Amino acid sequence: MPYILQYKTLYICIYVNGRLTHKREREMGFSEKQETLVKESWEVMKEDIPAYSLYLYTMILEIAPEVKGLFSFLKDTNELPKNNPKLKSHAVKVFKMVCEAAIQLREKGEVVISGSTLKYLGSVHLQKQIVDPQFEVVKEALIRTVEKAMGEKCSEEMKDAWRVAYDHLAAAIKAEMKQQAAALSV
Repeated sequence: MPYILQYKTLYICIYVNGRLTHKREREMGFSEKQETLVKESWEVMKEDIPAYSLYLYTMILEIAPEVKGLFSFLKDTNELPKNNPKLKSHAVKVFKMVCEAAIQLREKGEVVISGSTLKYLGSVHLQKQIVDPQFEVVKEALIRTVEKAMGEKCSEEMKDAWRVAYDHLAAAIKAEMKQQAAALSV
């Protein structure tokens, strides 16, 4: 039986008297377990923020060395600065925002970023001309960082929870980028 999957609702397509109708089957969303997996792994990562921040950027540059120039704190260096407060601060923002996205997905079914924060994120990413593949690089680096932090406790389910939360956060930023780009072209 074919189906259409939306984030919050599973629809089953049913043919009645030769006509296709859609029947709402059941609510789906970011589960309590997914939220817990993200929050628990974030708690582990918080125990050694300097190491996991450095690891996140090591992974970003391993996956896509060409993005180095997009980060002001990496532009003029050949090595990752181990004690750079800007690197740590940026990594913490990424970790926290994805964790907050997981909480919001569970509670509200969507990611809501405050207006000024969203405008800032949209403008910075637009100014730096960030494109979809670069969002994917950060997501992959984030997942590798979660794997490193959690070791054997890291499961596919945990990684998927982080991916879903990250994807929704990235979608909100991309939508704001698109809106700002449209406003600039008027």
